[in-house]
Amino acid sequence: MLNLQRLAIFVAVVDAGSFTAAALALGQTKAVVSFNVKQLESELGVSLLVRSTRRLALTDAGERFYQRCLRLLQDAENLLDDVRRDHHGLSGVLRITTTPEYGAQVVVPALAAFSQLHPRLRIQHVSSSYHADLISERFDVAIRLGQLADSSLRAALLDSFAIVPVASPAYLARHPVASLAQLAQAQWIAHSRLSSPLSWQVITPERRAVLFKVEDAATLMGDSAAALLAFALHGAGVALLPEWLVRPALVEGRLCPLLTDHQFPAQSIYALYPNTRHVPEKVRAFIDFLRARVATDK
Repeated sequence: MLNLQRLAIFVAVVDAGSFTAAALALGQTKAVVSFNVKQLESELGVSLLVRSTRRLALTDAGERFYQRCLRLLQDAENLLDDVRRDHHGLSGVLRITTTPEYGAQVVVPALAAFSQLHPRLRIQHVSSSYHADLISERFDVAIRLGQLADSSLRAALLDSFAIVPVASPAYLARHPVASLAQLAQAQWIAHSRLSSPLSWQVITPERRAVLFKVEDAATLMGDSAAALLAFALHGAGVALLPEWLVRPALVEGRLCPLLTDHQFPAQSIYALYPNTRHVPEKVRAFIDFLRARVATDK
């Protein structure tokens, strides 16, 4: 039977990039770390690492085994957390990643409230515009907005939101927009991480679905909603942004909504989590808490 501690040492070596660094991180000697990895390779009958004087590299078998170890160790940690919860409430570590904008406005306040309910739970929040790999980066939950790419992750629908085209009063004074045709001819600010940021299906006031396409390439591009918002506020053009993000600027008159009688497609908000046989109670509890909080805030 495989020794879980030995698996954890192997993972630590891969993550640290050397036996010396792994030994330092684990508080053990280099000899102990090296011995355990050699024993693991002997038990498996395969080489997991290619050793050289300059660096370590995973073999093909080692790469596959490393990914399986991550899942197995996470399952073991989740099981221990649930056993402890039965006696002491939620505990352990909850790692969550979100986009910076939705994280700051919605998820971080929810995490603060959730932490008050579960003081034994340690929470780590990481904000990023890029989609993290939940398994290799050991995240429990990722909050994602918009359309989901095909993946092996589980997805729980939390909410949906409207997206609206907006521009500053200064821009509209120079380039009025009163029709879809004028909107298509506008100077657009586009999100670089969307596959088709300048093409959308729009519902007209007559309730007809039409394909809307911007005529020219985007004037400016950014990799976050915050960047697009800043461009729009400075009069750079039209941006299509979440209503919840632009609401303060609309109320203050710093941005104007365009073609309010037209509807761009609503976007969904999902909680993604690893597709393991045992879903940790801390994951289920937080997703349920966040869904209820979002519904109440609406």
